[in-house]
Amino acid sequence: MNKIRLGTRGSALALAQAGIVKDRLRAVEPSLEIDIVPIRTAGDRWTGTSFPESGVKGLFVKEIQESLRAGRVDAAVHSLKDLPVLAAEGLRLVAVLEREDPRDCVVSRQGGPLSGLPAGSVVGTASPRRQAQLRAAYPTLRFENIRGNLDTRIQKTREGGYDAVVVARAGLRRLNRDSEISEILPLDVVLPAPGQGCLAVEVRAGDGRMERWAAALNHDASFWTASAERSFLAGLGGGCRVPVAACALLADDGGMTLQGLVISADGRRQVRGTVSGPSASAEELGQSLARKLLADGAAPLLAAVSE
Repeated sequence: MNKIRLGTRGSALALAQAGIVKDRLRAVEPSLEIDIVPIRTAGDRWTGTSFPESGVKGLFVKEIQESLRAGRVDAAVHSLKDLPVLAAEGLRLVAVLEREDPRDCVVSRQGGPLSGLPAGSVVGTASPRRQAQLRAAYPTLRFENIRGNLDTRIQKTREGGYDAVVVARAGLRRLNRDSEISEILPLDVVLPAPGQGCLAVEVRAGDGRMERWAAALNHDASFWTASAERSFLAGLGGGCRVPVAACALLADDGGMTLQGLVISADGRRQVRGTVSGPSASAEELGQSLARKLLADGAAPLLAAVSE
């Protein structure tokens, strides 16, 4: 029997996501015996008040990648938004599974939307990207950092520490908790992180057996949209700490529309743009949009806080 080990973070959501990959791999190769190996990452030990965006320094993936290189696991399962845009040495991203809804959503204590909250209500999110866009859209609300995994953040809200929390809808859907959502935020209010809603499978370069099995899980449309968004991020510098957001959508005719945003942390200055083209040119579209936003004034925003 073929036995493989999937490395992942140890949160309930990460384990559920690894379970999805496990089930898909078993469908590809029924003889596989698959173990899920939880790995504690630097992000799980993070003591800062908010999390860096867009996979800066691989906060949630580095230790998993090290285990993969060392042969302690045979494949790694990541939330694609946590994976740095630069390829890790000796590893290959071989599959992006079919994307879940990439939008952010609200879980509020009273069950209503953000627009129904009184002035001064406290909304929790550890994401600078979400905070910046929400400050621009809801200037009368207070946005504060909130720590912990998805369960912890929602529980803190239920217990009254926050009036609402903003999280990725994909996570709640994967945990079968969609019924707890109070509001789904439209893309023109909060644009998601590049790759949000996508699961990625990474393997060791040259491991033909694992590459073959993992590649069978790839969903072409999701791979193209994620490639466009990550190419956009790479074109902006890839490691910037300023809030950056992007979302690519496919049309029935095979075309792609890519939206991108660079916004100051306080939400007062933002540069937004859109490009369209064939989905087969996903990476070129991402680079094109990055150049467009830089030319339109994003460069000073990026320079203000980049390392």
